[in-house]
Amino acid sequence: MKRAFPILAVLTAGFLGYAGYQALFVAPTDQMQGDVYRIIYYHVPSAWTSFVFFFTNFVASIVYLVRRNPKADAIAVSAAELGVVFCTIVLVTGPIWARPVWGIWWTWDWRLTSTLVMWLIYVSYLVLRRFSTGGQAPVLAAVLAVIGALDIPLVYFSIWFFRTQHPQPVIGEGGSVDPRMLHVWLINWAAFLCLGGLVFWARYRVETMQQEVDETEALESLLQPGGSR
Repeated sequence: MKRAFPILAVLTAGFLGYAGYQALFVAPTDQMQGDVYRIIYYHVPSAWTSFVFFFTNFVASIVYLVRRNPKADAIAVSAAELGVVFCTIVLVTGPIWARPVWGIWWTWDWRLTSTLVMWLIYVSYLVLRRFSTGGQAPVLAAVLAVIGALDIPLVYFSIWFFRTQHPQPVIGEGGSVDPRMLHVWLINWAAFLCLGGLVFWARYRVETMQQEVDETEALESLLQPGGSR
């Protein structure tokens, strides 16, 4: 597995470069927005990727609460970190696009506000995992993750349920998209998934090794004289 990682990293870097080339030079220019719309090829795939990792965190958190499986906990925390990273990209690229198109950086509509709330929930999850010293921290974090996951469908469906300034979806009932644009969207999403999967793999290995170190230290403290007192 260690030997495969550098090869996969090189392939992923090449795929990201190809996806970026498609987004910047191959995809047609939007007639209304001009070239500024090209940031959407990073904004939208980042949002989709964050949903994938937050859903992974949700499932792993449920498994951990039911079985107390340390590997499920490692999956949950690793997925949450990647979800926050990609959600941060969403929150950064959105205002960059909005400023020249809307004339403002931010507006408190349902889609934007619910996305920010989602980001804050999972940042709180990571803060709880990082700074809590109690033995129940993973359990409390898992409960927070399960409750926080309720915001994910609100983020996705907010533009259907409420009047928002955010554009309506171009895939599905909300509209249509140029097949060439959709093709580039999917290429970039696949590239982001490859990047996220690669980093997730590395982060999961680090987390499981840290769990092994913690278990060893706990066992050694029990074996020391007076350690069981």
